Amino acid sequence: MSGTDWWRRIDEAADGRALDLGLYGLSAAFAAITAVTSTLPPHRAWGAVAVWGYLAATAAAVIVRGAPARAVVTGLAWLATAWLPLVLQAVARAGGNPARAQEEVVVVEQAGQRLLDTGTPYLDRADIATLPVDGLARLLAYVPYQPGMALFGLPRAVTSDAWWTDARIWFALVTAAALVAALWVIRAAGLPPLIRAAQAATVLPLCALALATGGDDLPVLGLCLLALALAARGWLARSGLAAGAASALKLFAWPVALVLAVHAATRRRLLGFAAGALGLPVLVLLPAVLIDRDAAVENVLAYPFGQGLVTSPAQSPFPGRLVATALPGGRTLAIVLLAAAALAIAVGLLRRPPRTTASAAAWIAYGLLAAILLMPSTRFGYLLYPVAFLIWVPALRRAETEAGSAAAAQPIGVHLRDADNVP
Repeated sequence: MSGTDWWRRIDEAADGRALDLGLYGLSAAFAAITAVTSTLPPHRAWGAVAVWGYLAATAAAVIVRGAPARAVVTGLAWLATAWLPLVLQAVARAGGNPARAQEEVVVVEQAGQRLLDTGTPYLDRADIATLPVDGLARLLAYVPYQPGMALFGLPRAVTSDAWWTDARIWFALVTAAALVAALWVIRAAGLPPLIRAAQAATVLPLCALALATGGDDLPVLGLCLLALALAARGWLARSGLAAGAASALKLFAWPVALVLAVHAATRRRLLGFAAGALGLPVLVLLPAVLIDRDAAVENVLAYPFGQGLVTSPAQSPFPGRLVATALPGGRTLAIVLLAAAALAIAVGLLRRPPRTTASAAAWIAYGLLAAILLMPSTRFGYLLYPVAFLIWVPALRRAETEAGSAAAAQPIGVHLRDADNVP
């Protein structure tokens, strides 16, 4: 049995309801464990609410019949496990409980205030050095994002500390808009693959927990998935704009833009794609560089690579982190391993460029997985990117095939390596 066949049999068992049942049941268990054992107050609060949504979805998965009903359950599950906990935490925070948001929410909102006041979201190293060493002041002063992320902090900066100005609300709205657009663009794939694709970016605990407690990765993921969907339809200039919007928010989107650029080159559409994918993040970054170049370098490059005044709290025990902390000269070794992996992927892309969007999504997923595992500072939550990209592969492949794309001649399975195009 091929890799495609075994995945298809699992995915389609009982018309998709078997996998739904496993997804929602395991997610309920995860939420319950999180509510009881997590050391992070926002995570415990999420688990205490989300567990009931997952349990209801588990019961529904036993009862419902047909793809339309499964789609409704997916949507309601997202509302119950991500949006409801998010709104409750935003209301509690606006009511005076600061422990109902992760640090990145505060960072983005402060960046929005600085953007409004000074034209740049960044403080330079000298300004950060004047802040107290004890506590979180220096950590929260760093903005390890592209300038576009500060836009999510503007509602609170220009109005008040109401619940609806919480940056997470705006993360969620942009995420929803991007995902709905992406699913609409690839609707030719058929409803069952779209349901699985939607679940990968919404109700998986990696995504629902992130949206309710921090949320900054979700609009980046949504825009990247929109870029892939547009590329699958052959709309590479529009895909470049979506990839560029994601890249203007966070560095994590840059590998997505790079691989899609290689794909666009195979279609002789590189310039159209690159105009948005490269031009948009450059335009967004340029004002911050012109206003205070040193501040931009300190936040965007020095801090993420461990050269800031404080270290990143992203310390999940993946191989790169273990090497960096357990071996002499470990951080340098971890960076060398990461660079070697990046070089190997670059060589692979040049030798076997992805000629379909589905294969490009697989390249992106494997590349990001390697980066997450090897980075000296990383988070478990970053896995939401490669997981979502891999699960979207079948829907992208179907959309390309249904659209009659000549580049979709070679099918790619979600867990099957394509001998021509996938690492």
